Amino acid sequence: MEIINTIGRRKTSVARLYMQSGKGAITVNTKDVKDYFPTEILQAIVNQPFATTKTEGSFDLKVNVDGGGVAGQAEAVRLAISRALCELDPEHRPALKAEGFLTRDPRMVERKKYGRRKARRAFQFSKR
Repeated sequence: MEIINTIGRRKTSVARLYMQSGKGAITVNTKDVKDYFPTEILQAIVNQPFATTKTEGSFDLKVNVDGGGVAGQAEAVRLAISRALCELDPEHRPALKAEGFLTRDPRMVERKKYGRRKARRAFQFSKR
């Protein structure tokens, strides 16, 4: 029984995934997925690759996720799952690619510059 190891990233979140065939148990940072991602929307994001490829409940996942917020973490997990499914069966690739689940979202927070209040926002201008 082989274990597939992939990584997914989003903003500052990094998800390391270990996938093997099983009964559909998803563990995120030693917690159940429903405890770690409490809202329905976040759980749906995590399960999207399985719904797209019609493989719900056929793999056990162990995920270590670190950094960022819950939404970024959920999307990082989604990317890791999508990559693992492609590694397992290359026929899943077109369906996942069409949904955009294999694309690493490159949007990051822009760094703050000196002489400014935020990344782009300048200090308030005073004429007098």
